[in-house]
Amino acid sequence: MATHAIVSGGQPAKASPLYDPKVRSFVFQVVLVLLLVAGIWWIVDNTIENIRRSNISTGFAFLRGRAGFDISDRLIEYTSDSTFFRALVVGILNTLKVAAAGIVFATIVGFLVGIGRLSNNWLIRKVCTVYVEIFRNIPPLLVILFWYQGVLALLPLVRDSYSLPFDSFLNVRGFFLPAVVWEGAFLPGLSWDGFLPQIDWSPVLAGRLWLIDIAVLLAIAMVWFVVRRARQRQAATGQQFPVFWTSLVLLVGLPVLAFFAAGMPATLEFPQKGAFNLTGGTNIKPEFLSLLLALSFYTASFIAEIVRAGILGVPKGQTEAYSALGLRPAKGLRLVVIPQALRIIIPPLTSQYLNLTKNSTLGVAIGYPELYSVGGTILNQTGQAIEVVVIFMIVYLSISLVTSAFMNWFNTKMALKER
Repeated sequence: MATHAIVSGGQPAKASPLYDPKVRSFVFQVVLVLLLVAGIWWIVDNTIENIRRSNISTGFAFLRGRAGFDISDRLIEYTSDSTFFRALVVGILNTLKVAAAGIVFATIVGFLVGIGRLSNNWLIRKVCTVYVEIFRNIPPLLVILFWYQGVLALLPLVRDSYSLPFDSFLNVRGFFLPAVVWEGAFLPGLSWDGFLPQIDWSPVLAGRLWLIDIAVLLAIAMVWFVVRRARQRQAATGQQFPVFWTSLVLLVGLPVLAFFAAGMPATLEFPQKGAFNLTGGTNIKPEFLSLLLALSFYTASFIAEIVRAGILGVPKGQTEAYSALGLRPAKGLRLVVIPQALRIIIPPLTSQYLNLTKNSTLGVAIGYPELYSVGGTILNQTGQAIEVVVIFMIVYLSISLVTSAFMNWFNTKMALKER
């Protein structure tokens, strides 16, 4: 029989406040916050003290200094006389280029392989399974080295280049393509006065390329309107509208018409093959190709499993329903199953996109000048380790947050909405 402590007044004794779950939870949280603050303070104080003893200057003023090194692959003008800040911008743009191209390519391959794993064809199903099991269980760095040293390094020298259609060449130095030389600029000139951008619109206004800019913006607006109206029409009447082909015609047709209206302000520059080098045109370097192919095929193996799981997560009754309506399997998969599977696919797909972006730092192993590689060179030259690492954190955090925000918005658009 339970006994209770009795005070002199005949009332039961009150329990200690520490036994109250609310009080105990509050105390534990306060203690945790104090320990966290103390830990951060210790790290900061220790870092400041070590910097003082080493006589290392702090701050971001070093970004105005002369870089003094070249960057082989770049999207904007850059020389060794440019600033460290511009070098970082080049690295950021290269990271975004690899990430954007890799996400597109990995998504396409992943969807095809994921659907192929559910194919009724035995050979297609087994080939897709082997692909997933191989690439998913190999470290991405080894995949990068495989493409760089095991595939692209075996291509012929310049004098023995493979001749491809449209006067293109493939050799150990990369993929050489014809380049479009525009008589003017699509975007305004951008220069930096310290950390402040200086925008110059004269390159755009000097030519007639602004007509193409307006045509592209108009095409995007019209595509948005067509997609919106097509959804409303299908929701009201059940009738479909050829959104894809209409959007393609708008996105291609309007800029082409503007191109002719502007007087065709462009010429093609073809690569010219010499004894030891190729001149002219544009060059997709082997470092970029290796990193792009490796990250795309590696990430596509995970996306394939996500797609397969998403399709299997759609109730079997949906497949039976579109079969009963007489739809072909391919059309039923595209119109019925995959739109429902996207609600399962999109959340984990976001993680794969973020992993691909962050794995681009492995490009340092083959000399591709992405952000981490360029930042490492700057760190070695200046010794500003803390500042460079802070820049790394800010840039990658910003890219991840923007990617997550876009995918969350897309996931919300694909969610079921009650009428």
